[in-house]
Amino acid sequence: MNKFIATVFALAFAWALAGCNTIEGVGKDVSKAGDKIEEAAKKNK
Repeated sequence: MNKFIATVFALAFAWALAGCNTIEGVGKDVSKAGDKIEEAAKKNK
């Protein structure tokens, strides 16, 4: 079971890296996610 979990985690990590390609891309993705969370928080205030 641990091998399965490790494999799923490794595949998800590889998929995420392939989608971003660079550290800069990761930063932009995280920033956009933060912006969406902030907008949702302001709407529900």
